[in-house]
Amino acid sequence: MSNSADTPQSGSSPVRRRGFRPVRVLTVAVFALAGLIFFTSFNTAKGTNIRTDASLLKLSDLIQERSRNNGELDESNGSLRRVVEALAERDDGSTKAEDDKLAALEDRAGTQKIKGKAVTVTLDDAPPNATAKLPGYPEPQPDYLVIHQQDLQAVVNALWKGGAKGIKVMDQRLISTSAVRCVGNTLILQGRVYSPPYKIQAVGDPGKLKQALADSKAIQNYMVYVNVYGLGWNVADDGTVTLPGYSGTVDLQYAKPVE
Repeated sequence: MSNSADTPQSGSSPVRRRGFRPVRVLTVAVFALAGLIFFTSFNTAKGTNIRTDASLLKLSDLIQERSRNNGELDESNGSLRRVVEALAERDDGSTKAEDDKLAALEDRAGTQKIKGKAVTVTLDDAPPNATAKLPGYPEPQPDYLVIHQQDLQAVVNALWKGGAKGIKVMDQRLISTSAVRCVGNTLILQGRVYSPPYKIQAVGDPGKLKQALADSKAIQNYMVYVNVYGLGWNVADDGTVTLPGYSGTVDLQYAKPVE
């Protein structure tokens, strides 16, 4: 009778059975996991190069679209507000003294148009290939060549200090709750996005407004970058202009605790 290959024979060393090897199972599992990751990555990228800036472009497009929508909603809100005010003025039962008080409050709130002499301040980024124009100054870092939030805030604060009766940034009237914020080199104002050059127009005494700009320490620091690296700066008399009233919502937005 013949013996099987696994049966030890007399006079020979025993043949070992092939036992269970965890290493092989682990190797198979690693290859399977790698395949799953590859398939998931391919499916996520939809066959495109996942290193492209397509996602960033889509985000930028979304921001611009939301900005346009906010602008349209502001215009619609302003139109409705004017209709409501016109209806209220027909016969609201108020006295002349009460109407005058309301008009004064609306004027201070910035919701009504304002007419008067004005100046416009324009700020702009420096050319991307700018170099130091004056000796003793280092070559510019990218951060030196763009308008920052504090630059815009310095101009707005100086104009208020100079007695501005009303201020418009780009095409929007500022009110007491307006916040001038910058993200990168773009301005976000009341839900809308703007790119340089930035124009800030103020109604008031032109002489006092320009003097307040010249006296501002923050603007004096900004002027160093204007003279050395070429940041944009211009102050112009506009004559008599009419600033629009604020047309956005006046409801306060605040954070709420998580329940």
